[in-house]
Amino acid sequence: MSKIENTRATSGGQPKKAGLRWGIILLLLLGAIVNYLDRSNLSIANTTIAAEFGLSSTQMGLLLSAFLWPYALANLPAGWLVDRFGPKKMFAWASGLWSVATIASAFVNTYSLLYAMRMLLGVSESPFFTSGLKVTERWFAKSERGLPTSIINTGSQIANAIAPPLLTVLMLTMTWRGMFILVGAIGLIIMLIWLKVYRDPSFTEKQAINQNDTAADTVPAAELDAAQPETKAKWSSLFKNSSTWFMIIGNFGIMFTIWVYLTWLPSYLEKEQGFTLKETGWIASIPFVAGIIGVLLGGFISDYFIRKGVAPVTSRKIPIVGGAILAASSVAPIPYIDSTVVSIVLLSFGYFASQLPSGVIWTLAADIAPREQVASLGAIQNFGGFLGAALAPIATGYILDTTGSFNNVFLLGASLLVMGAISYGVFLKKTITRAS
Repeated sequence: MSKIENTRATSGGQPKKAGLRWGIILLLLLGAIVNYLDRSNLSIANTTIAAEFGLSSTQMGLLLSAFLWPYALANLPAGWLVDRFGPKKMFAWASGLWSVATIASAFVNTYSLLYAMRMLLGVSESPFFTSGLKVTERWFAKSERGLPTSIINTGSQIANAIAPPLLTVLMLTMTWRGMFILVGAIGLIIMLIWLKVYRDPSFTEKQAINQNDTAADTVPAAELDAAQPETKAKWSSLFKNSSTWFMIIGNFGIMFTIWVYLTWLPSYLEKEQGFTLKETGWIASIPFVAGIIGVLLGGFISDYFIRKGVAPVTSRKIPIVGGAILAASSVAPIPYIDSTVVSIVLLSFGYFASQLPSGVIWTLAADIAPREQVASLGAIQNFGGFLGAALAPIATGYILDTTGSFNNVFLLGASLLVMGAISYGVFLKKTITRAS
């Protein structure tokens, strides 16, 4: 039994659930999977919905992007709200609202209402990953946060891998409306379990957790008291620090390429590589399976270097910068490769490498932000990432319309990955101090 868990098991003469914090992480992992299934359901049903509603390709494209812009913008206040009200309340409200939005989508009969529901979905999902970040910051020491944060982030990769076959089967057996209702209902169940299970660590548990941090990073006892509210700092003060801007720019560069995969990979496999729709279904899942491994490995690598005595910020930079450079090195040669097999290998390794930073980027925010602004900084960084995500399908579509080829898409993605690596690796140098 670890030092932390032993303390929990014996403090106050009352037995404690040693596995509670990992049970919470598992619940957040399930939440992440459902979160991404809610995002993916429209992509799976787009042809059916377009035919039923009489939508043009342009209208469907706008509908598919309706989630991303509200999600990116809503991340800004979402982080502050998580810092203000805590992860228990915000995750419960978020999961409840996004589930209702998904279920409500099954009952709409007009394009405008469906578009509004997708926007509501984007807004309501924005507090999820910042809530997870706040949970790991409260329940895990710095030397332990990388793995649980990465586990939460694997939920998106698991969902991306299983969404095509799972949601297609559901749609064929219960129509697209039934599919939406079922996925939304699962989200409501997770919300109820969360309200029943989650609690913040007690005073004694916080003391034990922070004993694993270095003396310089140990939080004063007054701040550990669960009954004491965290000191509030102005949200806008984060933008006065250059580190915040380099995190925005860095995550923008990395997330752009990730969302090229998420939005255009099937089209690339069909148009550039000549695969049939049936073949594309299983081949497109290969990079996402590799991404699951990448997320977990990134968290393991960063925690490993911390245990070896490397500074936390430097330990996080290793998989972030290394992953971005490896991903750029993988996707840049694709336009010049004639072999289909080699192209698929490079695509898969490129996505694997691009996911090495995925969970660690969130953990980095917990390492460098003041305790009371952890979720706020994580959300601001995620805002930058989803600006890149929102632009990825638009830029890709424009390049395809003007050149008729994906070649420049890969070159642009590689360039932005290098920009992200430089932003994190060269310019991000210090932690953010408390500001009023």
